[in-house]
Amino acid sequence: MPLPRRNDPVSTFRDLDWTTVIIYLIMVFAGMVSIYAACYNFDNASMFAWNEFSGKQLRWIGLSLFIGFVVLLIDARMFETYAYPIYLAVVILLAITPFLAPDIKGSHSWIPLGPMNIQPAEFAKFATGLALGKLFSAYHFNLNAKWTNYVKAITIIMLPVVLILLQNETGSALTFLALFFVLYREGMSGLVLFAALFAVVIFVVGIKFTETAVLGIPTGDFIVLLMVMAVMVAMTAVYSRRLEVARNLLLGFVVLGLVQYFMSLADIAVPGIAINLSAIGLGCAYIAVEAIKLHKPGLFIAIGTALFAVAFLFSINAAFNHLQPHQKLRIQVALGIVEDLRNAGYNVNQSKIAIGSGGLFGKGFLNGTQTKLKYVPEQHTDFIFCTIGEEEGFVGSLLVTLLFLGLILRIITIAERQPTTFARVYAYCVASYLMFHFCINIGMVIGLCPVIGIPLPFFSYGGSSLWGFTILLFILLKMDAARRNVLAY
Repeated sequence: MPLPRRNDPVSTFRDLDWTTVIIYLIMVFAGMVSIYAACYNFDNASMFAWNEFSGKQLRWIGLSLFIGFVVLLIDARMFETYAYPIYLAVVILLAITPFLAPDIKGSHSWIPLGPMNIQPAEFAKFATGLALGKLFSAYHFNLNAKWTNYVKAITIIMLPVVLILLQNETGSALTFLALFFVLYREGMSGLVLFAALFAVVIFVVGIKFTETAVLGIPTGDFIVLLMVMAVMVAMTAVYSRRLEVARNLLLGFVVLGLVQYFMSLADIAVPGIAINLSAIGLGCAYIAVEAIKLHKPGLFIAIGTALFAVAFLFSINAAFNHLQPHQKLRIQVALGIVEDLRNAGYNVNQSKIAIGSGGLFGKGFLNGTQTKLKYVPEQHTDFIFCTIGEEEGFVGSLLVTLLFLGLILRIITIAERQPTTFARVYAYCVASYLMFHFCINIGMVIGLCPVIGIPLPFFSYGGSSLWGFTILLFILLKMDAARRNVLAY
């Protein structure tokens, strides 16, 4: 048996996943070119001029490559050994950031360091990933062994979220919720993800359809309650394994629905919402009786889902009213409730015009009219994708999408070949962050998501984002390169 290799730089670079490195390099330099195009006008200097955003981004790239090189020289064991101290240090930094950071557009998240500003939230990503990996790699740790394990994992995820929210950085805080996909990979029930998806649907439908009414109930509430009944019937069929039980439940809902309909025709003054809630309540009671009679405790999941959905439905209006005015307006614009093309909806509308005008092959490099006339604010940061769509067209946008898809799939491949739980969990954290950032950023640019200020990794202008994602990725590359080193694990 050959002797295990210690932290040998030669072996590190020999075993490095160069496919991932090449994708990373293509992205960062394509991002620099896109930033130059987004900020270009006929008086602009060279792409490499230090006073241009592209020139500044080149400096961030150079520093990022240096940081990545240093990370590769660190012993891979150090990341696991000091995972908790790193996480604690970043949490403390996040806690003191609001007291050190000036007010920048209502946010206290950027700490000035000489000629530049640093956003600690970007570095919390890799720290949280390390801490989560450390937790799951503990001896005999199993997420489903006891409920306190869930508390520990969720606490690690939510602590940075709370601290970043205190900085008034909602978008950055939401990125950490992507880590729940990691919990799913490590054994969390798919019902949790289903509940999260169901909650999103309830929120969207409940907020969007409020102006009209059906049978005396706001349309949004009516649709949600019908969805709750449908889910109850489906889950009853699955967990009871008896179609007659689900059939009886469905017939009960239909009968009560007809009663509600004929009462409305007869102008009988009975609140429609009361009948719907009564139907759900009676349905829960029926399911409980069948669960006891058939010895099917899984049926109580259908009851819990229904109660959760109803409670969430009646809480979203209160939660929505507690949002800041600009946040409510952005959500209303994204959902099509409000058309505010001059204010909250201006960015998204101009972005869609820019992307649509690009056509199949685009207008050509530096030839984008929406870009040159500065119609899209923040085009070199959060809205960098619309520059690509306008100048490179559908083909260029597709290539960028394929780059991200290739990188995420490559990281998942790396995750599945890791010999330790720590490295595997961390790798899935990296994949989750990238997937969330990419999906939400593109969704913002094309109007599918509210504008919440999430950059496109490796493309958007900014040192903190680029450094944070570089550290995040290169820690994984170091772990992967050291996976054959017995002493490293």
